[in-house]
Amino acid sequence: MPNLATWLRAKDEPFFTRALAPHPNLTICNGATGAVAMDVMHGLLLTGGADIAPEFLRQEIPDPSVIHEERDPMRDAWEFQAVQEALARELPIFAICKGLQVLNVALGGTLRLDIAGHNAPEMKDHDLQPLRFDRSAKHHLEMVNSSHHQAIDRLADGCVVEGWCAHDEIIEQVRLTNYPFALAVQYHPERGGDIYTPLFADFVNHLNHRS
Repeated sequence: MPNLATWLRAKDEPFFTRALAPHPNLTICNGATGAVAMDVMHGLLLTGGADIAPEFLRQEIPDPSVIHEERDPMRDAWEFQAVQEALARELPIFAICKGLQVLNVALGGTLRLDIAGHNAPEMKDHDLQPLRFDRSAKHHLEMVNSSHHQAIDRLADGCVVEGWCAHDEIIEQVRLTNYPFALAVQYHPERGGDIYTPLFADFVNHLNHRS
């Protein structure tokens, strides 16, 4: 049975419980509620959450006020360490929303710290944002439920962009190249319907191969 490391807020648990229900063999180990032994984990799930605390960003911050006050440095420290340990063992990684940003920063990339037009409330739970995709992408979704006020600016080395917002080219889907499986999305598949099922199935398939 594969062990999945993550940091999961209580308010997000119902969404991920539903999204991962087709995979009852998973053991979810939540860093938010207890210690996680990364040496016996088979994969890493990076979920959404508050803005990354400034001390973890690798860039100048001209206007600190654009970073929301709701921060969790303890979580950030855990996730950045977990990413390094997962990468060292080439564990499967699935990164969602803030998770995409954490992965990009951990690999040396930077963020756009405040963008307009991507965080309307209705965008969180409804597939309203059109995407365009690189033809090499395995997963293509025409419309997604993407709600955020930060996004990738400089893409980290070793990553390739698979999907962009069709309106303004904001990066919405990335994969790590020369790596068994690392997929990062700016949208929220855990909140959506059946169109997102293949994303979780692909991730869990790679977890099963590691267990």
